[in-house]
Amino acid sequence: MKRIAIISDTHGFWDEKYVTYMADCDEIWHAGDIGSLSLANAFEDMHPRFRAVCGNIDDVDVRARYPEILRFKCEEVDVLMKHIGGYPGHYDPSVRDMLRRNPPQLFVDGHSHILRIMPDKKLDLLHINPGAAGMSGWQLERTIVRLTIDGNDFRDCEVVKLGTR
Repeated sequence: MKRIAIISDTHGFWDEKYVTYMADCDEIWHAGDIGSLSLANAFEDMHPRFRAVCGNIDDVDVRARYPEILRFKCEEVDVLMKHIGGYPGHYDPSVRDMLRRNPPQLFVDGHSHILRIMPDKKLDLLHINPGAAGMSGWQLERTIVRLTIDGNDFRDCEVVKLGTR
């Protein structure tokens, strides 16, 4: 059983609330637009396992450390993470065929700054976009998502509101 924190679109902004809400998690997943290597290092220094993909605002240093697409297993769950991904029924062309050919059980993305937790019944997957946790962008509320993965079961999914932008 693993407790997961999912964050995206920090755009280089550090908030001590990240520690408050994520330090007790087993893993932190960042769905891109980290903003800087120093911010990535701060997440890694928290010591839960840190997994991340680069986003469209990330510089060459961040892109050298983190891939554009990350596919991995967490417990028994097949996870695919990409910064620009879309959502069920409206996937980005860069990932649409991959999702159709070999759908994961959990698809995580960011970019839109729109919080979404929704099933894709056609592909039998759960889509999560945690919204945006940074201060850049148009979102009014900064959010992250936490959930528990136990075997191949998702539970205790919650949205954590970090405050206004």
